[in-house]
Amino acid sequence: MANTETCRLGVWQGEGIGPEIVAPTVQAVALALQASGEAVPEFVPLLLGREAIDATGRVVPEETWETITGLDGWILGPHDNVSYPASAAAQLNPSAHLRTKGDLWANIRPVRGVPGAVHPDLDVVIVRENTEGMYADRNMLVGSGDITVNGEVSLAIGVFTQTKIRRIVRRAAAIAAARDGVLTVAHKSNVLTETSGRYVRAAQACAEEFGVEVQPVHIDALCAELVTRPQRYATIVAENMFGDILSDLAGGLGGSLGIAGSINASESQVMAQAAHGSAPDIADQGIANPAGIMNSAAQMLDSLGYPHAAELLEGAVREAVIKAPTADLLREAAAAPESETAGAHESTVARGAEGVPSPATTEEFAKQVFVQLKPLV
Repeated sequence: MANTETCRLGVWQGEGIGPEIVAPTVQAVALALQASGEAVPEFVPLLLGREAIDATGRVVPEETWETITGLDGWILGPHDNVSYPASAAAQLNPSAHLRTKGDLWANIRPVRGVPGAVHPDLDVVIVRENTEGMYADRNMLVGSGDITVNGEVSLAIGVFTQTKIRRIVRRAAAIAAARDGVLTVAHKSNVLTETSGRYVRAAQACAEEFGVEVQPVHIDALCAELVTRPQRYATIVAENMFGDILSDLAGGLGGSLGIAGSINASESQVMAQAAHGSAPDIADQGIANPAGIMNSAAQMLDSLGYPHAAELLEGAVREAVIKAPTADLLREAAAAPESETAGAHESTVARGAEGVPSPATTEEFAKQVFVQLKPLV
């Protein structure tokens, strides 16, 4: 049954490759909702990042935050905070600010391998705690916890709280219960007993309630096993830094970091944000891969109660990955073992010398997504 209320979704185009990949994502979201019998959402532009600094002096103006509080969810393009002026150096980047202020504590990053990937059979969900841990930029009430004490000493302040660890572990346990029933806990409790060890203890405490088997694995061993035996893992819970590293690794193994989706969620709000960055080196060249932000938007739709639209969008993106692979996907396929790449990409775009597919442009990839969705509208 279709939802009766029109969804309000915020949109920040982002920086670097952001405008090139967010614009077609907005169109794809509208098509997916229409195709599933839902109303086209109201898209609300958001003022953030460098444009906001130039206009207000703030990375995230208070007016923007007030707008966000009235939204069902929002699509966040990638930020290029390295290029921000020195006057904004003490402020959190747009993503960190919104995650912290909105308490978007669950960063959920699924990776499904695609044909041509190093591990095309990879199917893992990484559940990352998003608001504390070893990322010092989000551990202080004001400013960053990454500080210099004197000319010789610097400190990174890590924070681990039982309440936040318990809620992310329980979210991960629920996901694991719906998959293969095994919850892997990424940890390093042999040296970080009181901090990293809390994750293991929290998982063990809720295992019976959710009916899951807890599988603690040291983070270094887990990275190695994702490369050599990825089929052993379906659901992984991790603190902030561990989860960030694992999800980027999994994204590369599954095809490309450019296709990895991600949402940042609380109990009441959700932000779609691709796992990759702003890639300023390829900005404005028309070659960026929009699959990651599109997959993130599909996750957002599912979280907001539009599972059919989410399924349609995810399926259309997966089809485009095969039929209109962008340059990053073709590079990953070329680097994968030959047995995994045979017939990997049935590209509908032009072929170069010796029949090798030419990389699809951002526009060609997006058109392939739209082709899958438009006949359903």
